[in-house]
Amino acid sequence: MKSSDTVKSKDPFVLDLAKIREQARMHMSEGPVTESYAADRETVIKLLNAALATEIVCVLRYKRHYFMAKGIHSEAVAAEFNEHAAEEQGHADSLAERIVQLGGAPDFAPASLASRSHSEYKEGKDLTDMIRENLVAERIAIDTYRAIINYLGDKDVTTRRLFEDILAVEEEHADDMADLLEGRDG
Repeated sequence: MKSSDTVKSKDPFVLDLAKIREQARMHMSEGPVTESYAADRETVIKLLNAALATEIVCVLRYKRHYFMAKGIHSEAVAAEFNEHAAEEQGHADSLAERIVQLGGAPDFAPASLASRSHSEYKEGKDLTDMIRENLVAERIAIDTYRAIINYLGDKDVTTRRLFEDILAVEEEHADDMADLLEGRDG
């Protein structure tokens, strides 16, 4: 081994670049999943697919609410619903992309979508009820995504960061729905 193949410093961090290069060539078909990947990939893909179903259900619920919003304050609320639908769709796309990166297949099957989703598809009978249902769904996403983040820890930092980014937006959505429910200006 050449001395340039091992990076050493005064701290205890050492890289065996020769081994890393060898492993990278041996397992190219694994894509971004290298030998250092510490999570149970099957479980992570299952969690990602459940989150994907959750986001799709949220897109559908927000879209319905966007089109069904009626009443004196409906225009501003409908715009908020539409914005959230677009953001949830972005989350779904990011989750599907990560599933593929990990060697899985994103599950878009409509027949089992509701049963795989963490949140429920609730239509809501009026504007206030729609806002409540969206707030409940966001709170469910917040708790389930936080649990997934804790489960992933340092075993899959990329997926954890993806969930952290999504969680931040879900918290904003919950705050928006709570503001609308209380009639506050955000």
